[in-house]
Amino acid sequence: MELQIDLYTEQHRAAVVDLSLRAWEPVFVSLEQVLGAMLFRALVPDWRISQQKAVEDVCAAAENHVWVALIADAVVGFVAVRLHPEDTLGEIYMIAVDPAAQGQGVGSALIGFALEWIRAAGMQVAMVETGGDPGHAPARHTYEKNGFALLPIARYYKLL
Repeated sequence: MELQIDLYTEQHRAAVVDLSLRAWEPVFVSLEQVLGAMLFRALVPDWRISQQKAVEDVCAAAENHVWVALIADAVVGFVAVRLHPEDTLGEIYMIAVDPAAQGQGVGSALIGFALEWIRAAGMQVAMVETGGDPGHAPARHTYEKNGFALLPIARYYKLL
């Protein structure tokens, strides 16, 4: 497997959106199970539409720096980084790996690349957020494997 990491361009948009929706489907299934169908639908009426918009917005935002992971010229993952210079903090703002390429080190390669870029930008700390539900367990595993320390935070929702 020859993995290459390149700067994101508009030509990557469709592939990035497609792999993101496939990668995050188990996450949204998990969130619906944890929150219950009614609360989940109140928060996310159509997760595919909102997630597509979120990915497109992140990739287009001037304050983000985005790269894609390629294997044989096919997009298999992406990472978006946002810097917070006032806090000397670099944030891995969004990351996804195509389900067909998961478990092959693509996520760790993207994280490693992002961390080196954040360090070179003069930041002292890197951060990434994810959910505590079962659907996010693979992401938590990858972050911990790459040296991130967990700070538990509780967020509660109630359907009104």
